Amino acid sequence: MPLYRILIIAFLFDSQSVLPQANNAVPEHPDQQGIPIVNSTPTPCVQPAPLFSAADYEGPLKRLVVYFSRKPEITTVHLHRRGLTPCALDISDKFRLFTQNSIEPVTFVAAAFNAGLAQAQDDEPSFGQGTVGYAKRYGAALGDDVSSNFFHTFLFPVVFRQDPRYYRRLEGSGTRRLRHALSHVFVANGDSGKRMFNFSEWLGTSSSVTLSNTYHPGNSRGLQPTARQVGLSIASDMGFDVLREFWPEIVKKLKLPFRERDH
Repeated sequence: MPLYRILIIAFLFDSQSVLPQANNAVPEHPDQQGIPIVNSTPTPCVQPAPLFSAADYEGPLKRLVVYFSRKPEITTVHLHRRGLTPCALDISDKFRLFTQNSIEPVTFVAAAFNAGLAQAQDDEPSFGQGTVGYAKRYGAALGDDVSSNFFHTFLFPVVFRQDPRYYRRLEGSGTRRLRHALSHVFVANGDSGKRMFNFSEWLGTSSSVTLSNTYHPGNSRGLQPTARQVGLSIASDMGFDVLREFWPEIVKKLKLPFRERDH
């Protein structure tokens, strides 16, 4: 989704938190025969708290505002204190994350907005105009969002054992946080907690763009047009990461609902 469309939607409406569920790991210790015994207690980690609901906001357009403000938080985690890391996601967790992100009402609203804009600009002329043309554009826009989410949040994160979530920094200068956000399309966290190349971003984007060519008859085919579209999509994702990094400041400025993830 182009960055300017994301920003338009984000600023029309508008998040989530983390509650600690840390376990204290017990270090290894030898038994009487000198053989080390490794305690199987998990290393300390934290689980995200449930997304906030309409009950957390009392302003106008209550339900719409809540849905839009929490959308960037579904695939975002952040920590304030050193030594605690988000608990790793298993395959079922990643599938649930993909499903939750796909069925959020804002996904369907965004597809409707993009379809309307495309119809007004007469993109994809072969779709035609009128109700039928709009329905085709809406289906294509929704397919773009869901397929991209599938590749980025579920398939490739499972294949490469990668955490599909964005790790919000929060601490440090604005410049440092900006660099952190811009680097996410290149560097992500693995399920082990180690940093790794963001295969999910690049392969997910390439796959979703290639798939979209099968149901967007107006798309230019070939290596060069596809590479250009991949580049634009990744640039858009970089912009969305910047939006996610500074989302707490944005929602507070707009006095929209947000639950601080402080441990």
